[in-house]
Amino acid sequence: MSPDKLRYQANQIATFFASQPEAEQIEGVADHINKFWDPRMRMQLFEISDQSTEGFQPMVLAALEKVKRPVGVGSAG
Repeated sequence: MSPDKLRYQANQIATFFASQPEAEQIEGVADHINKFWDPRMRMQLFEISDQSTEGFQPMVLAALEKVKRPVGVGSAG
C-alpha cells in the first residue's frame, strides 16, 4: 500500500474517533488498528512514522504508543 494511502486510512480512523469522549479517542484508534490491520500494514505504518510523522494527525501519533509493533513480518525463512 502506498504511504499516502496508509496515512489517509490512519487519519480517517482518527477522524472517526474524534467524535468519541476524549478519554477514549487514542485507545480507540490503537484498538482499531490492532484489531483490523494485518501485521504487514502495522509494520508499514511504523516504517513510515519512524521516518517522518508529517501528514499524520496528532491522535494517530499518540495511538502509535499503544499499537502492537509486528516483529519479523515479511522476512524470508
